[in-house]
Amino acid sequence: MLKYLSLDVKNALKNNIKDVEHLQKKVTQIHNDVKNKEVDEKDWLGWYDLPKNYNKDEFIRMYNKSQEWKKAGVEVVVVIGIGGSYLGAKSGYDFIYGPYSQKQPDMELLFAGNDISADTLVSKLQYVKNKKFAINVISKSGTTLEPSIAFREFRNLLEKKEGENANKLVAATTDKAKGVLFELATKKGYEKFIIPDDIGGRFSVLTPVGLFPFMCAGIDALRVLQGAQETNEELSSDKLDENPAYLYAATRYFLHNEKGFDIEMMVSYEPKLQYFSEWWKQLFGESEGKDGKGIWPTSSIFSTDLHSLGQMIQEGNKILFETVLTLKNPNENIYFEEDQVDYDKLNYLSGNNLHNINNVAFEATAKAHTEVGNVPNIHILFDRFNEETLGALFIFFERALTMSAYLLGVNPFNQPGVEVYKKNMFSMLKK
Repeated sequence: MLKYLSLDVKNALKNNIKDVEHLQKKVTQIHNDVKNKEVDEKDWLGWYDLPKNYNKDEFIRMYNKSQEWKKAGVEVVVVIGIGGSYLGAKSGYDFIYGPYSQKQPDMELLFAGNDISADTLVSKLQYVKNKKFAINVISKSGTTLEPSIAFREFRNLLEKKEGENANKLVAATTDKAKGVLFELATKKGYEKFIIPDDIGGRFSVLTPVGLFPFMCAGIDALRVLQGAQETNEELSSDKLDENPAYLYAATRYFLHNEKGFDIEMMVSYEPKLQYFSEWWKQLFGESEGKDGKGIWPTSSIFSTDLHSLGQMIQEGNKILFETVLTLKNPNENIYFEEDQVDYDKLNYLSGNNLHNINNVAFEATAKAHTEVGNVPNIHILFDRFNEETLGALFIFFERALTMSAYLLGVNPFNQPGVEVYKKNMFSMLKK
């Protein structure tokens, strides 16, 4: 039983946990090998105990820098990065605030350097042109094209606006000792935060990659780490009936490897989870998609996408299963009262509330998809939109992904395939 999350697989496994019990021996072996760092990829396991073993001195430096910017009147922090260098921070920012939140961030986060669109970059530059802004550029090497271009343009704008003071308004999150960005940051005198050598980009949200943007926005990073640490401790068992992360991994493996489902759709009934789904897609897609293997990760927001994809899911080709995230305790709600003149014919909702209606939509859809559509459903219920739950979700899926990838027989921590298009692009650009 987890404090911030719960897992239900009854609509995915006909015989519940009995369907995956034959995987227990393999799960135990993987669990022990990872825990004892006896896997070939042992040098990439820095994230495993990170919520407890984070760098306390660097944490204080990050907090002090965020407070320095806040006191200097910074309105916007431009977070420049792509892939794992921004998706965790963006998903957490939306998880706590969202686009229409009554609670406003200490400093607005603007995410840039995650595409090569001229229109988009110019629009973002124009957006901060007349605002007090700072930059957090995030890149292990400093050579990835998208953030490199964005950083040059935002840096030039910042230097024109701030002059000699510009260097105090840039923080570089990068390698501890080498790389283009490290050298540039050293030459310019930027504050530097370290991306640990033993943590890959898609696992880096609980490093300065995610924590410093969180601090700038006013998200309590200690509470994020606390939620992650509590959940990590709750996931200490190797037993499928005691470790929901492993049960989730075993269930998706069973549905794919033994039942032939090749696509997993992460579904949420909360629009604020759009970018959390994007973070999840990179975590699972980049980790598992190799050697001709892997479950294709995709995502949807319901009930919105039921009006576009619902027909395909209900009666289309049976190639996918759903993992559904729902919210237990909303921060806000709407309660319906009876209207004296029922013009809109909604009085049948009297005495009800919007969050409950959203849950009814989930239950009705799950019933339709599983009982009639033959689409397996995994259900994850999370507590609320707060820091502890956010940290719990991050570590839950990182632990689950590692088990899932090893069950598939692939290395969870490399991504050799992404270099193919980069080599082509740099060749065409005559680098």
